[in-house]
Amino acid sequence: MTKNTQYLSSLLNNDSKVIMDIYTIVFPRVRKFILQNKGQQQDAEDIFQKALIQITVRYQKEKFEIKSSFEAYLFTSCKNLWRKELKKLKNRVTNDHIIELVPEERDMALTILEQKRWELFTEKLDLISENCKKVLTLFFNNTSYKDIVKKMGYNSETVARQRVFKCKAKLSEHIKDDQRYNSLKTL
Repeated sequence: MTKNTQYLSSLLNNDSKVIMDIYTIVFPRVRKFILQNKGQQQDAEDIFQKALIQITVRYQKEKFEIKSSFEAYLFTSCKNLWRKELKKLKNRVTNDHIIELVPEERDMALTILEQKRWELFTEKLDLISENCKKVLTLFFNNTSYKDIVKKMGYNSETVARQRVFKCKAKLSEHIKDDQRYNSLKTL
């Protein structure tokens, strides 16, 4: 049994010792990330708990395999949940009399779907060339084409745009060729 599988099984079996170990190892990074991104201690605790529940529920329904380390997977789940929460807060109207329209179960299902999409994306990103990975990483991090030209040693912004387009097309092709794609593209 791998360390990742042990963590997942411990979550499923509510093994408090292992869960405390998970908190000790991962929570400080999550707290730091959330505090640096407009959050509070309580937000970090809530997001961490939500991520653990999400992972446990998903593992209970389908015994999935974590390709990275459990700690990295949990941290990424927390980051994604926090970004989603920030997006919700940004779009929320302040009114004490508004009733929450998205039930907790649907919200969790959407979060799990988002996580599966992210896993498919990162898995397929590993299949493209190193050059494409670098170009797309710069592009997805909102690096300007001018800076991509400098960092990648291209002759012009046109070359950079073409390279981004071709790399995105190749990544998209890998994603669409995967059998999971159709089940993950819509809810």
